Order: sequence, then structure tokens, then C-alpha cells
Amino acid sequence: MNFSNSTTDKTERLRDTKDLATQWESIDWAKMENDVNRLQTRIAKATANGAKNKAKRLQYLLTHSFSAKAYAVRKVTTNKGKNTSGVDKRLWSTSASKMKAVLALSDKHYRAKPLKRVYIAKKGKNKKRPLGIPTMYDRAMQTLYALALEPIAETTGDNISFGFRRGRSAKDACEQIFNILARKCAPTWILEGDIKACFDNINHDWLQANIPMDKRIMKQFLKSGFVYEGNLFPTETGSPQGGAISSLYANMTLDKLESVIQDKYHRN
Repeated sequence: MNFSNSTTDKTERLRDTKDLATQWESIDWAKMENDVNRLQTRIAKATANGAKNKAKRLQYLLTHSFSAKAYAVRKVTTNKGKNTSGVDKRLWSTSASKMKAVLALSDKHYRAKPLKRVYIAKKGKNKKRPLGIPTMYDRAMQTLYALALEPIAETTGDNISFGFRRGRSAKDACEQIFNILARKCAPTWILEGDIKACFDNINHDWLQANIPMDKRIMKQFLKSGFVYEGNLFPTETGSPQGGAISSLYANMTLDKLESVIQDKYHRN
């Protein structure tokens, strides 16, 4: 129900709001998480077995399940960005608004709103990094579809890859470096590389052709444009830093780089 345009009396609207709040506060979050994890496990197994069509069907089940939608809304309303709004200036700060969002979350006629472009300072540098901040609704949609894409990304990802990976951190990368350098036949040199504006330069056509997710939804995420100083700009390349699904896109784009380097520079 759209309360702002409702013709019902005030008493009924208050009752509806209270009912929504009660529904949100009575959700069994352990069950929601278990439901999501169970479907993610099935997606990962199907991917590992090469059953792409089965994985696709399971992805559809997950993105259309109540558990995943509720989990996605909870995730975007409990993280650090929960008090940062997008271009529509809306936040989901009440139990009723969160439950209303769960019930409204749908791929039907979905159109992403433009991102809000902000710049933050790079640590130790004078340059600033551009961030694209989606609306709360778009964040929830990205989180929902990221839940369905993550099992595939984790199953097909490089073994020695630690950035933006579930259960992995910089400490794991340090341990891997130590294990290599502690050997008697340890490498003499360490090569450090940096991909210039990595998120901003990912090719949209490549993503559409290679990332296993709903292509129409992905196009909405990629082509939403951004607003800066009151002006609307198109997004022809890249996936915005700040988007819930962007890190998955970046990791899947860079997958197999590890094997390419190993083939060219043999470990022995």
C-alpha cells in the first residue's frame, strides 16, 4: 500500500503501519539465514558439477524468496551506510518501512534510479575516489542478486584471491605471502601491481556476456547513470564503487589472472 497516496482514514493507516512493524519484529532471522544458506549451497554444488541451468533456476528461487528479500533488507539497514541516502533521500529507519520494503522488493518492472556521486579522500593521497551511492531500494536489489551470484563467484574464483571474499581477509593474504617466502626456494622479488580505476573501467559488454545473472537486472545496475551537482551523467563503463554487487563483478572479471601469471612465470 502506498501510504502517501492512500484514501483510507488515519486510524486504518496507523493500524497497517503497526501490523507491518509487528511482522518485521517477529521474523525468525536464524531461519531466514538458514534458508538463504541452503539455497546458496545448492547453487554452489550445481556450479561445481557444471549444471548451469540448474544453478540458474536456483538463483531465480533465491531472488524471489521471502527469506532472501528479508535478509537483503536487513543487511542494507544494519551496515555502515544505513544512514546514507541516495538521490531519493529516503531511509528505511523504522520496522514498518523495512517490512514494507521486503514486500515491495521485486524484479517486475524494475528500474534503477541514478546513483548519487560523492568523492572521498584516498588514504595518504591528494586524489579523491569517486563513490556511487544507490538508493536504499537499489541497494537492497543489488544485495539480493549478490546473494544469488556469490556462490558462483566463490566456486569459480581463483584459489589465491582474498579481496572482497567471504571468510577471507588481508591477514590470509599475509599468511599466503609468508608461506611462499619462508621456503628455501623463495622468490627473490615481489611484484606489486595496481589496476588504474579498476571499478570504473570494467567493460559492460563483457559483464553482460560472462556474468551468470539476470541480464535485464544487471543492465539496470550498470546503466543507471549518476547525479553530480544536480546534473545527470550516463554510465557507459564500470560498476560503481559503493554498489553492493560491484565487488563480485570486479572479482569475476579478474578471475583466471592467477593462472595466466603462473603459466607465464612458472613457480619453479
